[in-house]
Amino acid sequence: MTMINSFDAAAATDMSERDRALVERRERLLGPAYRLFYANPVHLVRGEGVWLYDADGSAYLDVYNNVASVGHCHPHVVEALSRQAATLNTHTRYLTDGILDYAERLLGYFPAELAHVMFTCTGSEANDLAYRAARTFTGGTGVIITQLAYHGVTIAISEMSPSLGDGIVLPPHVRTVPAPNAYHADGGDVGEAFARHVRLAIADMKAHGIKPAALLVDTIFSSDGVLSGPAGFLAPAAAAIREAGGLLIADEVQPGFGRTGEGMWGFSRHGVVPDIVTMGKPMGNGHPMAGLVARPEILETFGKRTRYFNTFGGNPVSCAVGMAVLDVIEQSHLIANAGDVGSYLRDGLRGLATRHEMIGDVRGAGLFIGVELVTDRKTRSPATAATARLVNGLREKRVLISAAGLHANVLKIRPPLVFSRGNADHFLSALDEVLSDISATS
Repeated sequence: MTMINSFDAAAATDMSERDRALVERRERLLGPAYRLFYANPVHLVRGEGVWLYDADGSAYLDVYNNVASVGHCHPHVVEALSRQAATLNTHTRYLTDGILDYAERLLGYFPAELAHVMFTCTGSEANDLAYRAARTFTGGTGVIITQLAYHGVTIAISEMSPSLGDGIVLPPHVRTVPAPNAYHADGGDVGEAFARHVRLAIADMKAHGIKPAALLVDTIFSSDGVLSGPAGFLAPAAAAIREAGGLLIADEVQPGFGRTGEGMWGFSRHGVVPDIVTMGKPMGNGHPMAGLVARPEILETFGKRTRYFNTFGGNPVSCAVGMAVLDVIEQSHLIANAGDVGSYLRDGLRGLATRHEMIGDVRGAGLFIGVELVTDRKTRSPATAATARLVNGLREKRVLISAAGLHANVLKIRPPLVFSRGNADHFLSALDEVLSDISATS
């Protein structure tokens, strides 16, 4: 999945000499493990709101970036960062006010059962810490994830992230289950089917002497293809893992902070209260901050048995940034905007589906939308090659997007939360044009 939108220097034919030199320099200095987006990579130098600008000053509509959730270089966030950086930045072994003010405000967005917060710098670290806490609390090691999950890049969590590619070998304590996909369920109960697979994974663990520790899910199953509905389908699986003595860990790195347009967190749509919730990326609008919230008894057990320290997690600058992000979400009514513009955009996509047979399914919540592209609506066969053409065709029209799913045939639509109906119209027009071009040349 991660390779569909990757740059291949050997196949590149439409690059300026300047950008080709930049790619060669990048490969010489950074090595081969990094990946660039697009057949013709974009050389970005500036961002503002929903727009990114290349070295020639051309504007690109960002329909993909949940990192800058309240908009690229939001002035209120930048000002908060600059002001605090000029005042104090240090670690959490000194008494400071900012971390407590931010923790109190952040916890106010969660159910009362989730009363403690710990801070890290990245979502990968947050998921790694959640796994450590779950292991300590349950005494188990086993983790259940979905088939194409992505949860991070630490050694423990990368081995729970099969979307990273064939080089990821799942360790003996990890089990994968099919993601809950209503489009391919043929009318079956998605929640019960998902719970059944979770129970089978638990039984297999126990048969191999492995005690379950957690079910770890991204609550909108973004890497699996943006699987949003029906709301509530997560509840039976949550009950299954708890019956086995494990915890539910909700990875909110991508759906969190208002993106689903129905509240602050993706898990809320399913009527469950997780045992641990992890956060990252949009938490700092691009500034590296992340963390987790948990039931107090979990972190009480963890804290008694383990010392934890993160030099930069929860530093005063990060906490000032986090407060500013919450300011913008509240004052600009971005959760409501995600709901309104997301609904408008899904309606527009369904309108395109009446003219383009390639669009098999439109799904999502708020400003997190998946569009599954197929070669045949009856068989629902994945249009993988056409999806790659579409993603790169949109890039040439200066619209940035990517793809997800087992067959890399689901457009992953995830713009900054300040996206407007006008921005949606811009995207729909470009998408219509590229789909028409693909149909005309197929």
